[in-house]
Amino acid sequence: MTSLSLSDSRQRATVLDVTSYDVHLDLTGVEHFGSRSTIRFAARETGAETFVEIADALSVRATLNGVELPAGAWADGRITLTDLAEHNELVVDATLPYVTNGDGMHRFVDPADGETYVSAYCGMDIASRVFACFDQPDLKATVTLTVDADPRWTVLANGQCTLSGEGHWSFATTPPISPYLFVVCAGPWHSVTFEHRGLPFGWHARQSLATELERDADELRRITTSCFDHLTATFDEPYAFDSYDQVMVPGLNWGAMEMPGCITFDDGLLFRGTPSAMQAQHRAMVIAHEMAHMWFGDLVTMKWWEDSWLSESFADYMGYQVAGAAAGFTDGWIACAVNSKPSGYRADERRSTHPVAEDAEAMVDVDTAFGNFDMITYAKGNAVLRQLVTWLGEDTFVAGANAYLTRHGFGNAELADFLEALDSVSDRDVRAWAQVWLRQSGFDTILVSRDGGVPVLTCEGGRPHRLTVTGYADSGEVVGSRLVDLADEPVPLPEFAGLAVVANSGDETFARVRPDPQSWAFVVDRLSHLEDPLTRAVLWHTAVDMTRTGDLRVPDLFALVAAHLAAEPHPMVFEGALVLVREQVLARLVAPAQLEEAAGVVSAVATLVLADGWDGPRAVAAAQALAATTTDVALLEEWLSSGQTAPGHPLDPDLRWSAVRRLVELGADPSVIDHTLEQDSSASGEIGALRARAAVPTPEAKAAAWALAYEGEPSNREFRAVNDGFWTAGQHDLVDAYLDRYVEAGPKVARRRGQAFSKGVGHSFPVLPLPLPAMERLRDGVTGALADSTDGVPTAAGVPTAAGVPTVLHREWSDRLDDLTLALHVRSRTVDS
Repeated sequence: MTSLSLSDSRQRATVLDVTSYDVHLDLTGVEHFGSRSTIRFAARETGAETFVEIADALSVRATLNGVELPAGAWADGRITLTDLAEHNELVVDATLPYVTNGDGMHRFVDPADGETYVSAYCGMDIASRVFACFDQPDLKATVTLTVDADPRWTVLANGQCTLSGEGHWSFATTPPISPYLFVVCAGPWHSVTFEHRGLPFGWHARQSLATELERDADELRRITTSCFDHLTATFDEPYAFDSYDQVMVPGLNWGAMEMPGCITFDDGLLFRGTPSAMQAQHRAMVIAHEMAHMWFGDLVTMKWWEDSWLSESFADYMGYQVAGAAAGFTDGWIACAVNSKPSGYRADERRSTHPVAEDAEAMVDVDTAFGNFDMITYAKGNAVLRQLVTWLGEDTFVAGANAYLTRHGFGNAELADFLEALDSVSDRDVRAWAQVWLRQSGFDTILVSRDGGVPVLTCEGGRPHRLTVTGYADSGEVVGSRLVDLADEPVPLPEFAGLAVVANSGDETFARVRPDPQSWAFVVDRLSHLEDPLTRAVLWHTAVDMTRTGDLRVPDLFALVAAHLAAEPHPMVFEGALVLVREQVLARLVAPAQLEEAAGVVSAVATLVLADGWDGPRAVAAAQALAATTTDVALLEEWLSSGQTAPGHPLDPDLRWSAVRRLVELGADPSVIDHTLEQDSSASGEIGALRARAAVPTPEAKAAAWALAYEGEPSNREFRAVNDGFWTAGQHDLVDAYLDRYVEAGPKVARRRGQAFSKGVGHSFPVLPLPLPAMERLRDGVTGALADSTDGVPTAAGVPTAAGVPTVLHREWSDRLDDLTLALHVRSRTVDS
């Protein structure tokens, strides 16, 4: 299907006013489902022409104002509509396939019990794979849904169920929503329901996850109600929908989706074991994030995808803020500093960087816009809004947000509307602020230098920054902190003369920080002893970032890890730093010859932490790291045979699969995979087995894994798992020949499997320690594929149109190529590559 273009969406929006959808779905089929859409809409000019989308259908029949349309009216996922009346009724009957790639009506059969679940995942322009619609965000309409399904099932949707029985469900009419926000989730769900503030609430999961849902039900209810109370008290506009269901679903391509009244979550958020502190915080943040979307994104929706930040950046900021203020996860900004925000910096230095608030003309079509659902829109957008709150004050920011929501409720908006709302409540020049922070890409660098012992801050870049600077005595004690406004002119800090300083110690702004030699020497000596965990989190990211840019040698980073990480007391700083080091340095910047030594540092840190006891708050993260890096076969075998990691500490299922994978990486008999699968036949167990089989270090295992991923039709989850195991560190010789095959096969899979799967192909880019010649060969292969796929005409975004490599994968590979080039730069500076 042709990706909807900006020009087509603008033209259609000038022609139509869509009033309502009546949608009927017949989900009783096994391989396909029936869909009927009755769409009522007005044409602003009689006789006008437009089109409606219905994608990937097996059959289509349409009538417009009682006249059946010819078969030729339907082509390439669109039905052409001509000779429109002032008021129109379009009826489209279609038969559509279920999918396993998360784009459309996703069908999942649970291997644990054989039960079937189907859910409509409709983000971006996917709604037309479920029902005929004018699939763009600024054509909102009410939706009235009826469903036929297995009588044993529960069916959930945007509106509250008004009638059910004998396999038939009817739902209340929704307020006006965009088509991409439509949802239906059907299956034999296990449900926990309750009432709050006069509304029905529910948490739902597969029957095979009933134990986990019941275990977490009180905590999930507490987080939900506390966040709901906080947001409804913060915003002037009331919650706009008639119910609030939250469904843990299988096969979702996103971490969660903000469908109004019925939010979907990747069911991996229903933990099968004890979560780490970071995992628990992340789940609470996601719950708050999706709830904030009920206002930012659902009540008020962007006109076109260039303003997706008005939805995602706000929800991400509110997710951290509200989970902390309302639900008790008060260390959320620590998690953000060491977990989320670093990904925003990485995205912002790639060739695909773009402003937080992109130009509409750059988002030439939906596929191009899909690439901008990245960590600039999420992590950087969140950080920029946090800087705005620091600059304006929280009360002014909330007043502006309320003005925006009230003016545009149930409608669509863009950047200018948000700025107008801020203007109405603030006397500061928010438009000038927005020009440099929202309309320009890239980030500034804040340098610390010395003038006769006095620290001096200098900003390389054009943005104003408000940030905290903290001065330290040699002992590590805080001497003082100062809120600094830094812009074009250097700012001396005479009160900190002779002291070590940390700029942006409160992580208020979005800028790279480079300390002076005196201050960095202090960090190397005292990092784990500094009082503020947020400052320590900022410094761990600075250390990894300096390593990525070549300002800190890889061996020096691992020396810092060895000296301080085991002593890091805060569980989220510990886990976040550990993940940063493993994912950004160990996997990318370490030569194969140094892999064992570097991984040994991580393993030793984890072992030291666990030596303090398995009851501590850092133990879960330490055990996860140890399972992935240890070379102690006897330890892993003891875990599996005893079913516990230590007396009184059962081995949870996910950690068991990590241990199994590591054992086969180290040469254990692969039969351990089948034995473990017999004990854990769940969906997660099958994914764990796929990942472990792909990691078996034999040519035969690699060939089988490759055939499954790139020559078969795996689900989205299966594809990710196989690739994760396939590109295992330490197996560069085994996978060398597959580097070229990946470049050849990737575009074919992306074209065949669609938008979100294309992103999955990009995320499966080989990331493991490789010899320099192999890295260069991979770089040259991807560079050639991207060059061959372009017709030489750049889009408005500056990204060449892709004929051979699909648009979404083109964007993903461009990003991975930048990461690979950076790694080559760092690796080529080492003596032994």
